[in-house]
Amino acid sequence: MEIILKQDVKNLGYADDIVKVKNGFGLNFLIPQGMAVIANETNRKVHAEVVRQRAHKLDKLRNDAGKLVAALESVTLNIPVKVGENGKLFGSVTSQQLVDMLKKMGYAVDKKQVIMPADHIKKTGTYQAEIIVHRDIHAKLNFDVIEG
Repeated sequence: MEIILKQDVKNLGYADDIVKVKNGFGLNFLIPQGMAVIANETNRKVHAEVVRQRAHKLDKLRNDAGKLVAALESVTLNIPVKVGENGKLFGSVTSQQLVDMLKKMGYAVDKKQVIMPADHIKKTGTYQAEIIVHRDIHAKLNFDVIEG
């Protein structure tokens, strides 16, 4: 079955994409949750008009995203943590800590947009996280886990 996504769905597609899914997934989950509509002829026409109107807004968003990427890639965060023997941390560094540091610096980034290099960072050192700024625009954020 073909559906039109109303919002981004992880591992499936982005808002306004037309994707094929299994009938059960579409009818029992995506459509009742308000994440998608069936891609029939009427909905396709409405979708085409919506996409045409959003094109201008999308260009502006991409320009803003490009500026944010340039700003984020020029920043290196220092994350102070408590350290035990051999540089091993008490706890771990998470994406939420990166988001909190970025918010203090004035950047609006959501926790869901941050892709960490590992599930749990448990040693001091230099790392690089990926931040999804827009659909196809990603920024590399360098951060140092230091003893503090």
